[in-house]
Amino acid sequence: MVTPTWVAVCPPSAFPASRGAARAGSEAASEHGQEEEEAEDRLKEHMDTLLDKSAKARQAALQGLRLALSSRTLSEFLLERRLTLTDSLEKCLKKGKGEEQALAGSVLTLLCLQMGSGPEGEELFRSLKPLLVSVLTDSTASPSARQSCAMALGMCCYIAAADLEDLVSCLSCLEGIFSTPSTGEGGSAPAQHGPLHCSALQSWSLLLTICPPSYLRSILDNRWLQLPPLLTSSSVALRILAGETIALLFELAQDLELKVLATESNKYRAKTDRRRQRSIFRDILRFIETGEYQEETIRFGLECMYLDSWARQRTYQAFKEVLGSGIHHHLQNNELLREIFGLGPPLVLDAAALKASKVSRFEKHLYNSAAFKARTKARSRVRDKRADVL
Repeated sequence: MVTPTWVAVCPPSAFPASRGAARAGSEAASEHGQEEEEAEDRLKEHMDTLLDKSAKARQAALQGLRLALSSRTLSEFLLERRLTLTDSLEKCLKKGKGEEQALAGSVLTLLCLQMGSGPEGEELFRSLKPLLVSVLTDSTASPSARQSCAMALGMCCYIAAADLEDLVSCLSCLEGIFSTPSTGEGGSAPAQHGPLHCSALQSWSLLLTICPPSYLRSILDNRWLQLPPLLTSSSVALRILAGETIALLFELAQDLELKVLATESNKYRAKTDRRRQRSIFRDILRFIETGEYQEETIRFGLECMYLDSWARQRTYQAFKEVLGSGIHHHLQNNELLREIFGLGPPLVLDAAALKASKVSRFEKHLYNSAAFKARTKARSRVRDKRADVL
């Protein structure tokens, strides 16, 4: 029998360390298992509390569920309880008001994301789609509830729509929100509708990325004309999102033009708003003129991915909006997201590798100190050049 090479080169002192690492890994696995049990117990409590008579108690339970579903992958746990949770969320959307409806919409989105694009996700989407549309199109419902339902409708359709009919109906519903005739001056959207219009437009543009060419052509022939008026909105976020959506359509059809907002400098706009708007529209204009997209790198754990197109950026931003700070965890562990972004199966790392991948506080401090010094030197050089010019 041939002795493995690694045995020949390992000093005897390495074996105690290996046993120590094994013990550490075993302890870490035990602690992880205990944490999982405690987390599941809390989730069960939250689900039970959704049936409480107190609206405040139900809202607190929804907040707990939103936090848990956005920061952990719980598909196996939820698979057994999805029908019960779906019924509870339906009651919150039907009978709740304002904040409770908004939270229920967010939890529904996260539940669909956890269920994925299989039969369970399709069933969830089909069962609650009519209710989402009802709340979204109800002008008497609270803006926060309508906004949440707009996000839920777009994201759940993106994940779980089984046929073109569902996709087309969702696109039409969302378009009816951001393209409604406004009462503001100059045809701009009223400021109070800005967040709702943003959510509807964000979901609409996300669904454009999965449109078949035949339907996309009809949008380019007719419906894209709803977008230019939004560029004059009083909402900075809506103006930027409208510009990005036009760039996305251009990427999909290679036929649009944007020049005005890349150089806008109106004094009545806040300086930070103008700077942000100019930066984004310069990227949009660069893409239209040269076909080059300003690539962005997203790092998570030991991996990274590249946002190298407007379609990819819109998809990432939509999931980031839903998951918040949990986006990195889901990029590492959620099979649906890894499939969408082409990341392959989740990496399997042992406790030692995970520990080695973490940066210590001291190392972070050193890095931040070095970055601060570099910024200070760069700014000093810029100031010196300005002084020479003056």
